[in-house]
Amino acid sequence: MPRVKRGFTLRQRRKRLFKLAKGFRSGRGNLYRLAKESVDRALKFAYRDRRTRKRDFRRLWIARINAAARTCDLSYSQLMFGLRRANIAVNRKILAEMAIADFPSFSRLATIAKEKIG
Repeated sequence: MPRVKRGFTLRQRRKRLFKLAKGFRSGRGNLYRLAKESVDRALKFAYRDRRTRKRDFRRLWIARINAAARTCDLSYSQLMFGLRRANIAVNRKILAEMAIADFPSFSRLATIAKEKIG
């Protein structure tokens, strides 16, 4: 078997890794072994947190909707139940945005939900 010199391939691999490690401080950004470990860890967190972000936003929206619903004398679950009964399909993101930016229309939805409950 002929001897293989790894110059180009190795350089490309390291360049790709150091590009991912750009901005890392100290040896994590310019020593290969430390950079490799740091990049692996960072990519693992990025993968995990892309999923966590969805959960976090949903929790935020629910908290905002609940706070606004309580000013209309409803709980979050009563509001969602009433809206479902009234066949009003508005997702939580839009409801939370309405609670902050357009409260009069949110309160109209809350009164509709209240009528459908009781």
